Amino acid sequence: MMARHLLILLLFLSILPNCNAQSSDSAASAESPYTFKTPSFGGTGKYYLGREISQVMGHLGAGWLERPEREQEENVSRAIKNMELEPGEHVADIGAGSGYYTFRIARKVPEGKVYAVDIQPEMLDIMRRKIRKKKIDNVELVKGEEKSPRLAENSVDMVLMVDVYHELAYPKEMMQDIVRALKPGGRFVLLEYRMEDPSVPIKRLHKMSEEQAVKEMKAVGLKLRENKDNLPWQHFMVFVKE
Repeated sequence: MMARHLLILLLFLSILPNCNAQSSDSAASAESPYTFKTPSFGGTGKYYLGREISQVMGHLGAGWLERPEREQEENVSRAIKNMELEPGEHVADIGAGSGYYTFRIARKVPEGKVYAVDIQPEMLDIMRRKIRKKKIDNVELVKGEEKSPRLAENSVDMVLMVDVYHELAYPKEMMQDIVRALKPGGRFVLLEYRMEDPSVPIKRLHKMSEEQAVKEMKAVGLKLRENKDNLPWQHFMVFVKE
């Protein structure tokens, strides 16, 4: 009988660590800003503040980023003019991809610098070849991470994301690091396809409404300064620290 009681006691003690681990996991889950559901088409099933995070467009989509009709469809020249860049500013292009915006911005800040941030080595290789070919000296490539752009604190005047934010796996953590990287008075410029406009020929999960963007930026201490509505398909939202 004593041996049986001892065996039961040993079995009970052996499961105690697992019980503690489950309790810890539950607490971590409760603190997480993310929830999970069955993924919709093109989605990840991961939700942030009510929005499903979309799947990422890989490096094989670089050709679409460089399509000849992009200027006409999105009026990229107007978007860059909207940024009101100064020659000596330091700018970070997050999710720079093939560098479509990066190199156009670099020409506008000849005395400054553009940090081209991407997590895909293949995209960085594409931009590296362009830098060598065109001998560009004010673009610095940065291998970002899912939760951080790996930029120094108070290092940039402007951070830009063009049709990238909706794909971030960890939007809250990424944006918290971006806010730290902004200099006092710095601005975060967010371009996203307009959810409010059904005529914009883009998949739903690759669109964002102004209301949703404001909600998510408020969560990291940013407020909307203006939303310029002069682009064909996209919001041009400028956020600053509250």
